Amino acid sequence: MEKFLKMIMDFIKSLFSKNSDNLGMNLVEEKVVYRSNIKILIDNGHGVDTAGKRSPYSMTGVKPELSFYEYSWNREIANELLYELCFIGFDAELLVPETKDISLKERTQRVNQYCNELGKENVILISIHSNALGNGTKWEKATGWEAYTCLGNTESDNMAKFFYNAAEKHFSGRKIRYDWSDGDCDKEAGFYIIKNKSSKDATYPGLEIKSTLQPGFPSFM
Repeated sequence: MEKFLKMIMDFIKSLFSKNSDNLGMNLVEEKVVYRSNIKILIDNGHGVDTAGKRSPYSMTGVKPELSFYEYSWNREIANELLYELCFIGFDAELLVPETKDISLKERTQRVNQYCNELGKENVILISIHSNALGNGTKWEKATGWEAYTCLGNTESDNMAKFFYNAAEKHFSGRKIRYDWSDGDCDKEAGFYIIKNKSSKDATYPGLEIKSTLQPGFPSFM
């Protein structure tokens, strides 16, 4: 988890440093404090009541005895990220503070409410997930990391470049999945929360980041 968290923090710092119009920095008690008018929304995918979304051992008792529940891991990352961002001055918030699963429609409506209140150009969404492989009856071999944006050329593609740079730094020697077919590094898909909007004016840059885990997953993070 530590590497994953550092990767996301590096992404956000580099993104905001590049876009200096939206960023100010002060030195307070020997630490850099960021000042930004951008709202960072952290979406922790799924919930305690979501079927599946867990390791083979947690689902069917298949050894090795490594328990993993995606909703829980997503929330651990999201809460740590929230603390780190707020500690250095960013305006960050959990999109889903609840433990239960919140529908994609409701999640999207929450994002769009911020867009309508703050302006769509002042909102960024990061959605945290883990990929699934197989049916839970055995451990599979896949591992790695990837980031998705919505289909087409969007501001999210520019954000993804910073994310991949951070991933290459912190996940050296690990599998990082790219898709260069459209000229940029990120993957694209029609994931509901990063493509939908409740009003014609409420569009926002969003990323969905995913890790794929295997029996040695603690060492990956």
